[in-house]
Amino acid sequence: MAEPNLQEIHDVLFQIALKAGDMITSADPSTIDTKKNSSDLVTETDKAVEEMVSSSLKTRYPEYSFLGEETSTSGTLTSAPTFIVDPIDGTTNFVHAHPYISISLAFAHHLRPLVGIVYNPFTQHLYHAIHGQGAYLTSPSIPTSHPPLPSGKGESNVEAVVSAYTCVRLPLRSPAPPLQGLDKALVAVEWGNERSGNNWETKTKTFSKLAGDASTGGSMVHSLRFLGSAALNCCAVARGDLDGYWEGGCWAWDVAAGWVVVTESGGRVLGGNPGEWEPKVDGRRYLVIRGAEGGNGQEDFIKEFWASVDGRLEY
Repeated sequence: MAEPNLQEIHDVLFQIALKAGDMITSADPSTIDTKKNSSDLVTETDKAVEEMVSSSLKTRYPEYSFLGEETSTSGTLTSAPTFIVDPIDGTTNFVHAHPYISISLAFAHHLRPLVGIVYNPFTQHLYHAIHGQGAYLTSPSIPTSHPPLPSGKGESNVEAVVSAYTCVRLPLRSPAPPLQGLDKALVAVEWGNERSGNNWETKTKTFSKLAGDASTGGSMVHSLRFLGSAALNCCAVARGDLDGYWEGGCWAWDVAAGWVVVTESGGRVLGGNPGEWEPKVDGRRYLVIRGAEGGNGQEDFIKEFWASVDGRLEY
């Protein structure tokens, strides 16, 4: 098998993301089912978008594997060239008409995410990155109702769409400022859909420790943000809007695309438990931190954060 052409894959995923975005923004999320429990939702739009993405990629790359949220039975990544897809990351937000959602499209090989596309069709912010080539945010210079079809033939053209948009390299502030202590940090976390047991207790105790007053042993972060989309949380870290993001219970399709965007912006992805310096993409527990010029403050921030983890995440 020939080596994957990462630029070509990036461009194909870019086009698919725009098409998926049109499907999402024109949909009515009225057909709602539950999976694990009442907080674990899926809509007909999730399924339709994944079917479109899967069929498009299998037609173009029949020899590559596919790992999608709505069709995977294990969530386990192999070393084969693999597309990793979450058709709607933030389904609960989608159901409630809260526009913090994205389609997350990644390509991995030898267990490493190499291409990442994260697109929020409601804000028209499209984050994209290729391993070794930096991370970028493409968004319209003048907001429109949806991404344009510049060819006039009903099909989006990557070069024309990008030329109609503003493309900026991440992070948004350059040089990126040093990471300081947790007491000066804005951090994203998520409740997840597991609402009892060890992982729930570890999360809630850690949230309390992160937010608590220093006089009671807390880290006194500026604030915690529960936003509802792992992929967009990663992109907010890559932008520099968030200093960190800690999560347990999500899957490879939630983080693989954002992983590329973060690391290509100078950020780092670690495991969610202390000492997990080399996390697996499908490890289901993550600590994501933003970039800093020369890595200034990153390692101290990681160690301080891990010291605030009260318990151990096990998935």
